[in-house]
Amino acid sequence: MRVLIIEDDAGTADFIVKGLRQAGYTPDRAADGKDGLFLALEQPYDAIVLDRMLPGLDGLTLLRTLRGAGNNTPVLLLSALGEVDDRVEGLRAGGDDYLVKPFALAELQARLEVLLRRGDLNKADPVLRLGDLELDRMTRVARRAGRTIDLQPREYQLLEYLMLHAGQVVTRTMLLEGVWDYHFDPQTNVIDVHISRLRAKIDRGEERPLLHTVRGAGYCLREPGAETTRQ
Repeated sequence: MRVLIIEDDAGTADFIVKGLRQAGYTPDRAADGKDGLFLALEQPYDAIVLDRMLPGLDGLTLLRTLRGAGNNTPVLLLSALGEVDDRVEGLRAGGDDYLVKPFALAELQARLEVLLRRGDLNKADPVLRLGDLELDRMTRVARRAGRTIDLQPREYQLLEYLMLHAGQVVTRTMLLEGVWDYHFDPQTNVIDVHISRLRAKIDRGEERPLLHTVRGAGYCLREPGAETTRQ
């Protein structure tokens, strides 16, 4: 796995490079934003570790430029700025995860593993299908039995996540992390509201419901009669 580390602090960069190399990764390093952006756009990487405060080109500007160019490589942001607003700003700029300095190398590696697993899922067939339900990930259009389903952006993300885990029980924690990028429980009913809206759009008027609530566990998208598996 090739990982690009964009970090101007030599000590931090050496620490990450050494740790990732020992873990079996192939790390490259850039010491400023301009060089980092050049490498990120010119070379294929499985993940990027990006410092937020960089000389030449700051991390968030680099990230927005990368996403604007259509590059969807998973990005783990590093920063000493750890307030909620700082993390939200980083995630909204296109980051996939956010790690506050100082950090333990074991946590950085664990977060990279999650991003890489998510990246593997995203390389799946661009059209996801479950029975008569299909989701075109290129056009972001959902259809059931030929009927186009109008989805809001978060509803699309939720349906995509459920279809990628079809037949499995998906917990609230999995949804918070995989769809909302929350690594804490906001103590709201946001998941219930979105599940209810999505269920109404894909199952209303259909004889065979696909979105099921698994009492005390979570939710499962499956065809009636199909076996449900637990993580």
